[in-house]
Amino acid sequence: MTASGLPGVENPARAQLNWILNCQGCHQADASGSAGGAPNMAGVMARFLRVEGGREYLGRVPGVAHAPLSDDALAELLNWSLYTFDRDHVPENFNPYTADEVRRLRAAPLISEAASKREELVELFVHE
Repeated sequence: MTASGLPGVENPARAQLNWILNCQGCHQADASGSAGGAPNMAGVMARFLRVEGGREYLGRVPGVAHAPLSDDALAELLNWSLYTFDRDHVPENFNPYTADEVRRLRAAPLISEAASKREELVELFVHE
């Protein structure tokens, strides 16, 4: 646990600023997404952590994998986003993303298959 009270988030203000600068334009301030564009993450994002391949998916989507952030900053942003937009679904045994993990995941980004992979994973948790 960090001083912020959010695992894997050293500086919530920095993570929020990174959200505003790198994610909010498409996903909206409340992570609700945009019609025909970025998917809704509010109340959904952490559910990916509960299905096989979901954790990896979150680190490989194009907006994450190609974000102009360091691996450390991106790991912090992922962790902050999970607790900010979908705290209720974060598993009790959640291990925060690390810079090393983010480096590995973003080295193999999902490009054309990102939307179909999302649909596949959502089907796994939609009936929980």
